[in-house]
Formats: sequence, structure tokens, C-alpha cells
Amino acid sequence: MVLLNIDYIPGKTISALGIVKGTVVQSKHFGKDFMAGMKTIVGGEIKSYTEMLTEARQIATKRMVDEAEALGADAIINVHYASSAVMQGAAEVIAYGTAVKYV
Repeated sequence: MVLLNIDYIPGKTISALGIVKGTVVQSKHFGKDFMAGMKTIVGGEIKSYTEMLTEARQIATKRMVDEAEALGADAIINVHYASSAVMQGAAEVIAYGTAVKYV
């Protein structure tokens, strides 16, 4: 599956099938959350959060691709990611774009 964040596929004629998305709500591990809180005192990257959000993006992307494949898509264009806090200790990550088929 080709994923692009532009609105066309170079050298291809495409037909839009519709919007596809994948979403996941990921929570923080209490122990890691405590250590991350300690890290805010000294500054720097909070690697456990980076890893959590990377994993969440991968899951959301897979779910988006699965939805596009179910439509018979060859690619997804205009791919974007967004995240938001759903509740304390949990974040939602969504991947979305337009499923297309080569003509």
C-alpha cells in the first residue's frame, strides 16, 4: 500500500474511493509515567512517551491501511496524523487520508 501526504500519485491516474482512518487510544504505564514526571525536572526527551506514541501511530496506520484494503484501494493520499488527550494518562492517535484506486 502506497501512503503519501500529497494529493496525487506521480505518474498515475487515480479515482478516489473515500476517506479512511485508523484510531487508537493508548494509555501510559504508571511506572513509566512516574519516571517521565521525574524527567520533566531535568529536561530532555521522555523516551517512554516517544515509544508509546510511535507504537500508537503504527497501530493507527495499520488500521487505516486495513480499511483502505477492504475498499480495494491501491494507495492512500493526503495522509495525516493527529493526537489528543482523551483522559488523564491516555492519548488518542488518528491516521486518516483518502483511499484511491489506480485507473
